[in-house]
Amino acid sequence: MSKIGKLPITIPDQATLKIDGQVITVTGPKGELSLTLPSKIKASLTDKNLVLERLSEDKQAKSNHGTFRSHLQNMITGVTEGWQKELQVIGTGYKATVEGDFLSLTVGFINPVKLPILAGLTVTVDQDNKITVQGIDKVLVGQFASNVRKTKKPDAYKGKGIRYFGEHIKLKPGKAAKSED
Repeated sequence: MSKIGKLPITIPDQATLKIDGQVITVTGPKGELSLTLPSKIKASLTDKNLVLERLSEDKQAKSNHGTFRSHLQNMITGVTEGWQKELQVIGTGYKATVEGDFLSLTVGFINPVKLPILAGLTVTVDQDNKITVQGIDKVLVGQFASNVRKTKKPDAYKGKGIRYFGEHIKLKPGKAAKSED
């Protein structure tokens, strides 16, 4: 039995859950998300708890059991509290701005890099160097933050680039710091 999959999910008062066959819809103050369960996973609602059960003991069903339970837990957290990722733009002349439906990054290339902001996400920039990505879908928030970071990964020698807030980059010593043999 999956350690994660067998745990019941407690549904908070501000969230409502609807099961329609294999489709589970979660609604909360921040929005609505839905997820289609695989055919070998069954969901049942008792009181204020959601329990997932495996209908088969094959390898794929065992793998999906804990994964879909985590997805449902993340959906409930998303519609009640929301998800957020923060990134820092570090470097001389590096900055970020929101221009309509695009995030514009000036990070050392000839032209600014413009990333389209996906539907369901809110992107804000503070002081030209702190990017905040917010939304109700954890996967969408994480993927967009990852795409922003991929635009200019932190340099291993100077530390310039885009990094997650609080991420520590271990800098390598340059040629001048190399010891003489």
